[in-house]
Amino acid sequence: MGKGASSRWSFVRRHQRVEPIVIAGAGGFSREVAQTIAAINAVRPTWELLGFVDDDPSLIGASVGGVEVIGPVELLQTAVAHAKVVVCTGRPANYFSRPMIVQRLGLPPWRYATLVHPSVSLAASAEVGHGTVILAGTVVTANARISSHVAIMPATVITHDDDIGDFSTLASGVKLGGSVRIGRGAYIGAGALLREGISVGDWSLVGMGSVVTRSVPVAEKWFGAPARAQGVVNVPGDIVRPAGVSGYPLSALVIEKGHGWAGAVAETGS
Repeated sequence: MGKGASSRWSFVRRHQRVEPIVIAGAGGFSREVAQTIAAINAVRPTWELLGFVDDDPSLIGASVGGVEVIGPVELLQTAVAHAKVVVCTGRPANYFSRPMIVQRLGLPPWRYATLVHPSVSLAASAEVGHGTVILAGTVVTANARISSHVAIMPATVITHDDDIGDFSTLASGVKLGGSVRIGRGAYIGAGALLREGISVGDWSLVGMGSVVTRSVPVAEKWFGAPARAQGVVNVPGDIVRPAGVSGYPLSALVIEKGHGWAGAVAETGS
């Protein structure tokens, strides 16, 4: 960074609140989120990334994608208790890790940041909850509701009146028709297409590339084109609903977090 850029950053930091943030997890999703934070800061300095936290002892002190792993997850309750948090874990083989970490931490909802990449097209009538991350190139249209701790991967399309439940994951390139309901903790694989008006039950898994034309019951695995039931999902017995994981209007986020992600989205014309 040149001297002029450094001086400008220092000036901005003196005149605008920049909040510390920590990413829970140190995998591929976490690295994508670190890049999203950098993209937000390039538009409007908003976040100071303190590092990753991860429970893998071999990672602590290491640099992952240029970001230091500063300690285990419990650090969020002690040394970095002042920082905002996003929990960025979960893959098809274990997509229960995100709710289990949130449950284990027991943090109040306000500790969780909401991150939206500046390239996202986000309707003003959409709702987004605490702890949710929306990655680059995603489109969210009229009156869509995205709840808390949702992971939305790049180039996803969420259309009018869709309702995305807490802790769900939409992998890259997923496309939802209007008025689709995604249940709590469901995982929708990359490139899946979902017909308008259907629902996917809580904790269900839809395979990558599937074409879903009928509603999927709770805790089932559906794959194929058209998708059909292929088995059941074994949901861990200790999964419960953490307190305060509900979405609320984007307008409230703009008012409450005027220096945050919503400002960055507005400045890019999305």
